[in-house]
Amino acid sequence: MGLQRPSRITTLKWLGFVTAVWVQAFAGSNYAFSNYSDALKTLMNLTQVQLNSLSVAKDVGLAFGFLSGVASDRFPAWALLLTGSVEGLIGYGVQWLVVSETISPLPYWSTCVFLCMAGNSAAWLNTAILVTCVRNFKRNKGPTVGILRGYVGLTTAILTDLCKALFSDSSADFLLMLSITPFAACLPAMIFLREMPPLATGLEDQQEYKYLNIFNVFATVLAVYLLSYVFVGSQSRAFGVVFSVVLLVLLVLPLIIPAYIAIKSWIESPNPSDVKEQSLDPVLPDTQTKSEVVKSEPMAEAAAAAPKKQQPILGEDHTIIQAIKTLDFWVLFASFLCGIGPGMMVMNNMGQMGSALGFSNISIFESLFSIMGFFGRIISGTTSEYCIKKAGTPRPLFNAASQILLTVGFIMMAIDVPGCLYIGSILVGTCYGVCFAITLPTASELFGLKYYGLIYNVMMLNVSIGSLLFSGLLAGYLYDAQATATSSGRNECYGARCYRLCFFILACICLVGSILDILLAVRTNNLYRKNSLIKRSKSCR
Repeated sequence: MGLQRPSRITTLKWLGFVTAVWVQAFAGSNYAFSNYSDALKTLMNLTQVQLNSLSVAKDVGLAFGFLSGVASDRFPAWALLLTGSVEGLIGYGVQWLVVSETISPLPYWSTCVFLCMAGNSAAWLNTAILVTCVRNFKRNKGPTVGILRGYVGLTTAILTDLCKALFSDSSADFLLMLSITPFAACLPAMIFLREMPPLATGLEDQQEYKYLNIFNVFATVLAVYLLSYVFVGSQSRAFGVVFSVVLLVLLVLPLIIPAYIAIKSWIESPNPSDVKEQSLDPVLPDTQTKSEVVKSEPMAEAAAAAPKKQQPILGEDHTIIQAIKTLDFWVLFASFLCGIGPGMMVMNNMGQMGSALGFSNISIFESLFSIMGFFGRIISGTTSEYCIKKAGTPRPLFNAASQILLTVGFIMMAIDVPGCLYIGSILVGTCYGVCFAITLPTASELFGLKYYGLIYNVMMLNVSIGSLLFSGLLAGYLYDAQATATSSGRNECYGARCYRLCFFILACICLVGSILDILLAVRTNNLYRKNSLIKRSKSCR
């Protein structure tokens, strides 16, 4: 039976990865604020600054993600998933009660609290998924993070299209889906997602990379399917039901991989008689093991007596205190802020931007942003990993390229070129996805995996900071400065002037981010060349 254990572990690892994908597919609730923000604004009679402050409250919930980071080193993944799913069920459930007018609108401060709770739920889910999967697939971190964050990017498109197909694009029904679907997706993940032993051979590494590429194909098919629905739209009730069934089938399709691995291992498993013969002579391996332990004891004592290094070098495991003492951490932190902060502003203000430019239905732009964010994550994660293995290309260079492209996108939106909102949704969504898929594995490569849960959540503070600075303050105040009061008491602004100055400022910020990424690439060039040699040597075994 001992010979079958590696195959069983491999099957369970991939089954856990499939359940992780399901959780991520419904865990991007923070990106869906525009779908129900207008309903909250109308029911609570809010100004744009007040509405943007609600979006900041949602993102501030991620600032408390350090709690999940600390918990990830002390509790199993299922405990983090349970905490996050219950928290989301309550946070979004209360908002559903308000928007569906089941209860009266809550006081502004309590609405902020429940939004903060809903936002914090994503931190627990993402920490459990990313920390476990990055440790399980440590030789292929780029594609792993790209796939997982790609499915997060598809959350808005999945739920928007499902809501439109089944419930006619109702804000109340959308909030109900936000509260229930992550909880349901977490149930199988609580059972199957766990840390597994590392790979033993280069052949297993190559098989792992091949299976991850198949996941990329599954995810791409899903994204294209969602994109087609954006342009086709719901033709009838029956059409919507058929679309929803096919969508769920596409989400379940990755189960083919663990099923294939399980069937293959069963077919190739040795006969019971062979296993019995091989288990009759265990003396020599045991003897070798004992002698190795005896020899290693003096070495262990000598290592314990040796003075410990005060500060690990780049690429070794860092505690969060050791990490924040390095310049590289703050360069990575600042470049991450320059990338996701502008993306947060566009995502949280997509509804108001669409209204200002005369669009009555902005769901197409939200879906475009979501789907292009997926492609940005998938392509950059896989491409950067390939370039590291083949040429030792520093991963931050891909971030620098995306930030330059993002600068061009914001300038085009500022000067109001024809179709600028379509262009902005595509460019900003793509580059926003690249930023996540590149920065998160970069943090693990620079500061190690031992304390990755906490380091990841400290990096994710940028979501809250970026939302506050660029969405809550910059965009909110500049919008209200251009807006005029209406008869209903609301502040409204129409035309490209509403966000022109804001877009120019964001273009400058993205340019600064690209400079920081180039600096980080120069500083980490030797580390990535070393990693490239190690990965190539392991693949040849």
